[in-house]
Amino acid sequence: MTARRATGALVALAAFAAAGAGHAAAPTLPDADTRAWWAITSNLASDAREGRDTGSAAYEAAARWTAERFRRAGLKPAGDNGTYLQSVPMRQVEVDPATARVEVVAPDGARRRLGFLQEIDVAASESLPATLSADMAFRGYCGAADMTGDLKGKLVVCFGNRHRGAPLGAERIASARKAGAVGVITVDDAAFSLEPPRWPSAYSRTVTLKTDAAADPARPELVLLRLSDQAFAPLIAGSGQDAAAILKAGAMLKPLPSFDLPGRLELAFQTRARDIASPNVLGLLPGTDPRLAKEVVVVSAHLDGYGFGSPVAGDNLYNGAFDDAAYVATLIRLAERRAGKGLRRTVLFAAFTGEEKGLLGARWFTAHPTVARADLAADINLDQLRPLFPLKILTQHAIDLSTLGETTRGVATRMGIEIRPDLEPERNLLRRADQWPFLEIGVPATAFIFGFDPGTEAEARYRTWYQDRYHKPADDLGQPFDPEAARDFNRFFYRLTAAVANQTERPRMLKPLP
Repeated sequence: MTARRATGALVALAAFAAAGAGHAAAPTLPDADTRAWWAITSNLASDAREGRDTGSAAYEAAARWTAERFRRAGLKPAGDNGTYLQSVPMRQVEVDPATARVEVVAPDGARRRLGFLQEIDVAASESLPATLSADMAFRGYCGAADMTGDLKGKLVVCFGNRHRGAPLGAERIASARKAGAVGVITVDDAAFSLEPPRWPSAYSRTVTLKTDAAADPARPELVLLRLSDQAFAPLIAGSGQDAAAILKAGAMLKPLPSFDLPGRLELAFQTRARDIASPNVLGLLPGTDPRLAKEVVVVSAHLDGYGFGSPVAGDNLYNGAFDDAAYVATLIRLAERRAGKGLRRTVLFAAFTGEEKGLLGARWFTAHPTVARADLAADINLDQLRPLFPLKILTQHAIDLSTLGETTRGVATRMGIEIRPDLEPERNLLRRADQWPFLEIGVPATAFIFGFDPGTEAEARYRTWYQDRYHKPADDLGQPFDPEAARDFNRFFYRLTAAVANQTERPRMLKPLP
């Protein structure tokens, strides 16, 4: 890691604690609770934890360390066989990046190799062919109406627009399959400034739940490729089309042309598949009210990160400090603060595995809960939180789907925090974190993002973080953050958990899922 110097109110804390050891709190942290929170974060996000990749020995060690912290805080085991760990069986398929080859072959035989994990990536699958040579056709946004002409046996190239109104990935895949295509190449929309594309990819690997057919997504029958916007021009070279003009038009949802590409794409991949397992960490704080104690409020965050991957500026360790070690630390701090002091409802503390692989730990838990499913009253999930600027606004996911919205507003108002709905639904953040599997089974659930007004310094810091640190090695312990904002969010979370667990009325859904 490389520590970075912060200026102004931000503080760069280079805290590389050894696994299992605490970190001497920096004097700039505002109070004892925040110092304890940062010490836990520093442990979980240290280099010694190796990024806590799902299924790795480093993740297993982090899970057992978290379980021990739950035990020391007085939580009761809520995992398998009287332990704090719930094993989640998975199937992993990965492409060997060292031998992967993707080449654009022109009609005259000239070849242009695309950088694997730098310009192009593939969804790893056990059905992925070892080799493929296919013609290509660009079909704009790849909605059903765009799939014209002969596409049988071809790779369909699609502009990957994420704006509202564009066909979603599942729709374009279904349309391509119906047209007889062998695969889909989705071209990045680099102008999507709300969350710009990130290269390099960490690695090309797919992990799915192994034994639960209901939770395991169907394996893709098509070859699914992602292409950087920079590689679009060489892909369509010789077509007579202007790559830059197409990318600009797509970013504005303007009509796009349909045309066949003169070259073909040749692919060669070696895949490896194996079974793995990775545990959720689960602990119970029993309720105190004889009438309400049966009901369970889940507080959750994800323990997994990305581990080692493609290097960026010479660093190949994806520490995952604020995604999401810091908020597993918040769970541990809540458990420690409430040691011996239960709330009216039971609170289940859940550090989930496999979030970065598709919400796998949360999906497994909601399909195989260690408490009665009917007793799950709510989930408050901690993810997507970046304490980069003062906490004045919180965006709340699922704000109007359940009564949790009203409860949250009450807590936030007393703290001087404005609660807002998600103003950027194109990012699909509601479905991208561990609250979503709870909502899918009808359990009221919510999560939060630090909010900002457009055009402010807060927005600039937020956008820069997503450009430079999200799912990158720079999400490490040397990054600048606002310690007072971290303190204020943790206080908000402590109070919200108490409010939900203590209120007389059980949380309930108000609307169907969008």
